[in-house]
Amino acid sequence: MLTEEVDRYIQRHQLIKPNSKVMIAVSGGPDSMALLHYLLAQQERFNLDLIVVTIEHGLRGAESLRDVDYVEDFCRQYHVKFDSKRIDVKSYKKKHKLGTQEASRILRYQAFDQLMRKHHANYLALAHHADDQVETVFMRLTRGTQLDTLQGIKNKRRFSIGQLIRPFLSITKEAIENYCQQHGIIPRHDQSNDEDAYTRNYFRIHVLPLLKVKNPNLSETVMHLTENIAADRHYLMTEAKKLSEELLNYSNHPKKVTVRINALKKRPLALQRRLFHLILEYLYEEFPDHLSYRHETQFFDLVNSDRANASIDLPFRLKMIKSYQLLTFYFAEKETLSYHVSLAIPGRTVLPNKAEVITEFVEQVEASTANDSIFYLPVKNNHYPNLVIRSRLPGDRIHLAHINGRKKVSRIFIDKKVPLEKRDQWPILVGAEDEILWVVGLEKNDNPEQKMTQYIKITYQLS
Repeated sequence: MLTEEVDRYIQRHQLIKPNSKVMIAVSGGPDSMALLHYLLAQQERFNLDLIVVTIEHGLRGAESLRDVDYVEDFCRQYHVKFDSKRIDVKSYKKKHKLGTQEASRILRYQAFDQLMRKHHANYLALAHHADDQVETVFMRLTRGTQLDTLQGIKNKRRFSIGQLIRPFLSITKEAIENYCQQHGIIPRHDQSNDEDAYTRNYFRIHVLPLLKVKNPNLSETVMHLTENIAADRHYLMTEAKKLSEELLNYSNHPKKVTVRINALKKRPLALQRRLFHLILEYLYEEFPDHLSYRHETQFFDLVNSDRANASIDLPFRLKMIKSYQLLTFYFAEKETLSYHVSLAIPGRTVLPNKAEVITEFVEQVEASTANDSIFYLPVKNNHYPNLVIRSRLPGDRIHLAHINGRKKVSRIFIDKKVPLEKRDQWPILVGAEDEILWVVGLEKNDNPEQKMTQYIKITYQLS
């Protein structure tokens, strides 16, 4: 029964192509020994080049070494190529402050990658089965709310120089044990699997038996669930990627993503959610473990907020900023840098944002004074103040003749719809006694002055 079921599963999901080199991870336990025996039986049919690898974790002393010897002896008996690798889990977990299971997993897959490259294998075959899948789904259900995580363990994925495959995902632990008995396989027994200190063991020992009382076909039910979720996810992600090309604007230097909120809100929530995750996948080189459904909730709160400007901090200094109808994702600098730069008069001055300020003496104001990038400062009695371009300060105000009074710079930013993330670095021209003369590009101190014979023409140019 196991052979026929696995044959169908491999064919349905196109897990193994003929004439391939398959590296089988074998620990000596019943699952991996059954997988090795099954693939040996299929070797001639698929013309497979098999190689067995065993990872010795260094956690169980002499018992662990005997496991390696057991697998090597089996391979010698059946004339199968064998290789092994030792990993130092104890040192790694101490150095990186990880649990035993997590440290083991990281080092184990690093070892698999090295061995796969060494042997030029097309596939790495692992012996995860249907009960492992059930454990995984319920473990993830207790930790998070993302539907995608309920896909469980994938039956194949890209890994190293080829693919990682799991041909046994459709069969139960019971079927595997029966297979071992039928074929005279006497596997090794890892006693640590009997301890419920590890989460997976706890679910296997205490939770799954209760669930199987209610549904004896639980493994098959969960298998269909995970396959349906995977199919639905594939479709939704395909649609989300199409939509991302239409709605998302990507920048590389520095990395940034923007999206117009009114266009985003017209799309179904399922696609909005996946667009959020596509943005995060683009920005993060390594996905943070502590990114959770709370951050997704914050995303939707920001999109649907009535506030014109709002900001949310995501892990690793990623900012999510709403500025009117624009939503921007970018990594903040380690600190917000204020600046205070004296202008060369006449001459050119480069600002921290790489913009240039050009100053020159002229005898008259050009007819078109509406240019937002040019400011004329009258020179009285051949005397001009020291001029400075700086970032804003709390309480900054500028005199505006057209309102016959002073206006807060912060209010100007709001009225002019300046994005929140740009305000702290916005250039401001100040003169004597720190009087604000020009909020560059937005408002000019327009105190009425009598006509002068000399002006300083100040031009702001973005690079």
